[in-house]
Amino acid sequence: MVSVLERDSELRQRAWNAAASVVDPEIPVLTIADLGVLREVALDGDDVEVAITPTYSGCPAMNMIALEIELALERAGFRRPKVRTVLSPAWTTDWISEEGRCKLRACGIAPPQPSNSRRAVFGEQAVACPQCGSDKTELLSEFGSTPCKALWRCKACREPFDYFKCH
Repeated sequence: MVSVLERDSELRQRAWNAAASVVDPEIPVLTIADLGVLREVALDGDDVEVAITPTYSGCPAMNMIALEIELALERAGFRRPKVRTVLSPAWTTDWISEEGRCKLRACGIAPPQPSNSRRAVFGEQAVACPQCGSDKTELLSEFGSTPCKALWRCKACREPFDYFKCH
């Protein structure tokens, strides 16, 4: 016989797995769990509520992400799931998982540097090229393919690439 505690734990894990499978519509190689956008999954009986934090205020992808979470939870057997947006604490690129950083590199996007790096102290930023690994890169534009990325170019291999901006 399964205890109520075990049942709730299994339900919560099933809900977490369903929500965690949702991909970011702007960077579909990443799940919302990879990004650290998925904050919490809570159960109240058979009702499930998921908390998410936007990568930045006004992120246009959040409505789509919330809808995709609801659909994923319904497919996993949860009726009337709720998605709640949590603004505090504010999301930071430090919340991106190591697996997420590897996925970014693999698809040609330079992952953000840790927020505690010394670059902020000296006002300089060295971004490694995700193609060849060279740190001889230059900023072309603060605006990349999405609002959360900047456009850079490698001076070694001459390839342009997106850099996921630090927040």
